[in-house]
Amino acid sequence: MRPARLKILASFTALIAAVPVLAGEFNTFGAAPAEFAEATFQPDLIIELGLGVGYAPLYDGSSKYGPVFIPRINLELLVVPGLLDIGGGEQQGGFSFAPAFSVAGARRSVDNAHLIGLDDIDPTYAAGIRVGYEWGPAELYGELRYAFGGAQGLIGDIGLNLTAKLTPELEIVGGPMLSFATQGYMDTYFGVTAAGSAATGGRLAAFDANGGIKSAGLNVSARYEVMPDTFINANASYARLVGSAANSPIIERGAENQFKVGIGLSRRFTLDLF
Repeated sequence: MRPARLKILASFTALIAAVPVLAGEFNTFGAAPAEFAEATFQPDLIIELGLGVGYAPLYDGSSKYGPVFIPRINLELLVVPGLLDIGGGEQQGGFSFAPAFSVAGARRSVDNAHLIGLDDIDPTYAAGIRVGYEWGPAELYGELRYAFGGAQGLIGDIGLNLTAKLTPELEIVGGPMLSFATQGYMDTYFGVTAAGSAATGGRLAAFDANGGIKSAGLNVSARYEVMPDTFINANASYARLVGSAANSPIIERGAENQFKVGIGLSRRFTLDLF
């Protein structure tokens, strides 16, 4: 073999032998600079949206039932840098804060013979805040919402929930609950004015409803994650009207015991907005 070729072969062999050493030296330079590190996803908004159908009283205190649509809006996390930070995603334990919403459908006298003569009530919307305190599988919570539309006033709930995680996908939550409302709200749904009593031909006596505890009951809901961030939700509840609500002449011709069931589908959205 010619000397030139032998020299090239010797150089190539030396280079191959040096590769492990060079690799070890390269590793001593450390990790990539921070500006090249993979960015961490930090969500600013986690919201669950869905829709369901249910079977419920036509209005508070009705003995007649019918189908209803059940919208689901569950705001788990909202962060506006320097301005707002509510919710906590999957964080468990301690205090939690979240928005609270509710809707009561319209009450039409023409659909309920014993209410003919009373004014109709438009749908009532309510928005406010929910505060909870968790320890282990238990949560003590309270909601306070301002109602507007068909009725005005403050309404809310106080309750205790127990959570059972039966499988990674299936969760059951339930517990007792008290609902309350201020006088303006109660009088709209359960009061009867003198003019209203006369318009009913005396079937319903005049009645002033007072604010306070409206009902006591029990809620149970089941939630199954059929695929990541997609859920089937089922719920059932029982409430018994008490106090001024139960004493209303409207309820004397209706029902103190109220049942609701529903099922729906929802999807959780996680977004990085800022």
